Order: sequence, then C-alpha cells, then structure tokens
Amino acid sequence: MTTTKRFSLAISPVWRPALLLLGVTPKRSYIEMGEEDFHVCFGRLEYYFPLEAVEDAKLSNWPLWAGIGARTNFRGAVGLVGTYVNVVKITFKEPQQLRLLVRTTCKELFLSVEDPHAFIAALKKHTPVHAKAA
Repeated sequence: MTTTKRFSLAISPVWRPALLLLGVTPKRSYIEMGEEDFHVCFGRLEYYFPLEAVEDAKLSNWPLWAGIGARTNFRGAVGLVGTYVNVVKITFKEPQQLRLLVRTTCKELFLSVEDPHAFIAALKKHTPVHAKAA
C-alpha cells in the first residue's frame, strides 16, 4: 500500500493576492511525499523529484532581494516561496531539470513550508541523506 504525506507550503497573507496570478492558493500549494518521489505543487507549477536524488535538506533563509513566487538565479538555485520564513533548502546530488518560464537546472530547491521540521524529518526518513560517511 502506497502512503503519501502532505505538507502545506507557507504563503504569507501579504503575498496571497500577487501569488494568485500564478494560481497559488491554499489548495494549490503543497508537497506530497510518496515512497519514491515527492511532488511539489505551487499554483500552476508542478514538479516531481525522485527521493533518491536528494542529497540534503535543512532550514535556510530566503533573501528579501530574491522576491516571492517562483524564482531562479539561473545558476542552480530555484525558489518556490510564499514567505520569507520557514524556508527549507533541498540540495540534489545531480541538477534536476525544471521549467519555470524557461528551462532551468535546479541543484538547490528552496521551499517555504508550514511545518519545516516535520517536512525535513519526513524527507530524511525516505532518503539516504543520513547515510553519509562520518
């Protein structure tokens, strides 16, 4: 039996009106953790990432200058953020291919998560991130 765990993405009430342009609503901003992959839905944007591709996950910061919404620096960092707090940084072993407005690579994925500690714990439980050599 396949089980999925769902985590809500954090969206600040201040940014909700602007994020509606991307289709970001409470029902369309979440992460679903499956047995083999995790699905990120941020409005009209949807991505699936294999759990085996995850190298690390930890709490992080999202800079004010980087903005809110679907963002990339075109050097490997992608953010799907609706607030500047509760940001989780996921580092991938190999860059993942994404399409925002254009194709880009993603080595680091930043997500604003309602319960970042629970999400990180679930992600680490399903990935070999703590199997690193000491």
